[in-house]
Amino acid sequence: MSLGKVARGLVLPARVALRPAAPVLHRSYAAVSEARAVLESELEGIREAGTWKAERIITSKQGPQINVEGSRSTILNFCANNYLGLSSHPEVVQAGIDALNTHGAGLSSVRFICGTQDLHKNLEQKLAEFHEREDCILYASCFDANAGLFELNHASIIDGIRLCRAKRLRYKHMDLRDLETKLKEAQESVIWLINTERSGTDELLGVMDRVHIVNSTLGKALGGAAGSALGRTCSPTLCPPGGRLRPPGRGAAAGVQEQDDRRRLHHLRLGSPHLSRDAGRRSAGVSDVRSMLKLGIYVIGFSFPVVPKGKARIRVQISAAHTDQDIDQCVDAFIQTGRKHGVVS
Repeated sequence: MSLGKVARGLVLPARVALRPAAPVLHRSYAAVSEARAVLESELEGIREAGTWKAERIITSKQGPQINVEGSRSTILNFCANNYLGLSSHPEVVQAGIDALNTHGAGLSSVRFICGTQDLHKNLEQKLAEFHEREDCILYASCFDANAGLFELNHASIIDGIRLCRAKRLRYKHMDLRDLETKLKEAQESVIWLINTERSGTDELLGVMDRVHIVNSTLGKALGGAAGSALGRTCSPTLCPPGGRLRPPGRGAAAGVQEQDDRRRLHHLRLGSPHLSRDAGRRSAGVSDVRSMLKLGIYVIGFSFPVVPKGKARIRVQISAAHTDQDIDQCVDAFIQTGRKHGVVS
């Protein structure tokens, strides 16, 4: 309803006018303009520091080779958590298509409001069996699953601590004595949690009976999205999954079968699929990334405030889908870029 219609519907005293609203609007516009100027100044400072995060537009499916908007040729992708190369595996893609055809694109709300589809329950059962747990609850992301459980300095952990207003104690990295001191200080509120990334670790260490909750992600080795919490039988009301669960993703994840194709898995045995290079300078990580992209390598740079000032770094993520030639090309690009920026002699 417009202000004019409201005014016509009122009986106003002769001396009452609506003009005083104009100065209020003027002050509001001035405040907005001032706030915009401050934000633009901050953004310009980020650009000048070389820490501006430019968004890359991918115009192809996820995989070891992708098409990036603005690049003339195919780019080697070393930015994805797609460790086993399953995100574009034909069987996984087909399972997602089948789920779209049979179950639609989504439930349009959370499970405790509109229910849970059989796809979700089947996947929860498979995950519980894989981890040798009694039950499983799916989350829209592992970020959501992490938020209320772990304290590992991941962004989800920081948000979880902030949102639940829990008392936070930090211990020195790799300092067991300091950790013991902090644990004694918080003895009354200690909850023991062991974080495992795949089935078999807790069994290998002989602590299956001591691990009460397992948080898992479908966005790493399975190359998709979502997360899960596994343990004893739990109610979705007590452990509510965050966000909406999409049937295609659940169907695709459930369609992943154990396969004996072990080609290129030796890449992952060489060490962590996450490799980082400390660029040293505040802006070096971003400028290095641009140089790498020009050489056909897509990697991600981390700079302040994600990492401390002066500790910009580049992260490389290797998957089983990468060939030896892909990795050699990535290494060559690093050497060229390092020499260009004076990091490698």
